[in-house]
Amino acid sequence: MPGEMTSTRPGTLRGSFVLLFFSWIFRAWSGRRPKSRRNLLLVCTACLLYGIFVVTQAGNFFPQHKDARTDHTEGDGASEQQRTFLEQNTFYVENLQSLGGALNSSTTLQPNVVYITLRSKRSKPANIRGTVRPKKRRKVGVVGQHEFGYSMHQDIGRQEDKFIERYIHKGTPTHKSKDTEAIILRDARGDSHISNIRIYSDRAPPWFSTEDIRAMRFLADSRIQKIAQLPSNQAYLIYETPSKKKLVPSVLSFVCPGICGLVRRPLDMSEVFAFHLDRILGLNRTLPTVSRQFEFAQDALPCPVILWDSFLSPTDNITQSSIKLKWGSYQNILTHKCWLNGKAPKADLGCPDVHHHEWSKMALFDFLLQIYNRLDKHCCGFRPRKEDDCVQQGLHLKCDNPSNIDLTHIIQRKHDPHHLAFINNKGYFDRSEDNLNFKLLDGIKEFPESAVSVIKSHRLREKLLQSFFLDKVFWESQRGRQGIEKLIDVIERRAKILLTYINAHGIKVTPMND
Repeated sequence: MPGEMTSTRPGTLRGSFVLLFFSWIFRAWSGRRPKSRRNLLLVCTACLLYGIFVVTQAGNFFPQHKDARTDHTEGDGASEQQRTFLEQNTFYVENLQSLGGALNSSTTLQPNVVYITLRSKRSKPANIRGTVRPKKRRKVGVVGQHEFGYSMHQDIGRQEDKFIERYIHKGTPTHKSKDTEAIILRDARGDSHISNIRIYSDRAPPWFSTEDIRAMRFLADSRIQKIAQLPSNQAYLIYETPSKKKLVPSVLSFVCPGICGLVRRPLDMSEVFAFHLDRILGLNRTLPTVSRQFEFAQDALPCPVILWDSFLSPTDNITQSSIKLKWGSYQNILTHKCWLNGKAPKADLGCPDVHHHEWSKMALFDFLLQIYNRLDKHCCGFRPRKEDDCVQQGLHLKCDNPSNIDLTHIIQRKHDPHHLAFINNKGYFDRSEDNLNFKLLDGIKEFPESAVSVIKSHRLREKLLQSFFLDKVFWESQRGRQGIEKLIDVIERRAKILLTYINAHGIKVTPMND
């Protein structure tokens, strides 16, 4: 009926709209209009159709507000790929939550194996100043530490004087003070189950023997019974508790009636570096050495502790050597190649019992660490500074006739006179490349293959880092990896110079397993 409102279905309206839309397009295409206007209408129509298509498909891109677990469990319209994806995400979230809980807890996870990787080598390593002789800070009134963990020289001197005055009674071999004994016993009751030698893998680095590891643990962790003073007044002997397993062959001695450790000054921490370098190069001539910090010495710095070897031959008071040699006779011995290939030398050659290869090992070792107190005590092969012992004693002024200069610290063992023992390994890391002591290499015509192969393998840095990590006290005293790598930089540069020297002088590289 007219005037009444009729209900219209949605489908009918949609169909009418589609017919109207297409009729409009047909009229726009077939009507008499300019081509430019007609093309504009067609472009607008295409854009409109594309917009409608985008709006209709947009719903597929938005996430459905459903429970992922419920939807995954039901799996009515989900494919196998979607179910796998949801499972993986669920596993990842659960493990991430558990990991976060573990990290937030107080439990410390400790790996079984420690891997030390190498960073890219710096093009310009840090310019190292004295590691054995600390550098003073410019700030006034502030007691600073050296960049490698050592305090200022004056502060170390005060600490050593305090240590001597408080715990060492001159002229008496043992302690008489009850307070001192109580302090020592308190140190002995430390946490012996926590070792300062860190080995997290199944085995120690291959360059350490079983005896080396046992000795290192003994020196680093053994309880202290008492302290005595050596006659030299320069080192202090620590008596340790007897061990069921013998670390080294020993004989009864009035100095050390058992297994002992020799404590050196904090400035002698290069002894620890020398021990690790000696083992990595395959020389095996130094005594086991670790770093240790003693609780009974108030405000004391870490000190190197060296295993006491009672088989070391007695030394001369002047040269501190078991063999008296001058530089001239030493050069003659190198020429004669004494005891090479097991052949006994003639009596008129004046050869000692030391095998010819021992001098090559000592020269290489001393050059890398620039140890001059054995072969060049008068500092004739480089430009010393006023702080060096040879300048303090005026020995550098007596280099006019070097053939009469005595060698020092040439030590043998009583039961093994053919091999040397490297003691007093005071190295210097502050010598620049243009002031190295090449006099240490004079007369040497061959070098040990084991040591040169390690240098050529480009793995010396990696091995040194892994080795030093075992000694927790030494690692921390050098302020971790950053400080130790500065020391390694010096050794690597000297090793490259040594390889150049070998090639330039035609020096042979031979196996030395004698």
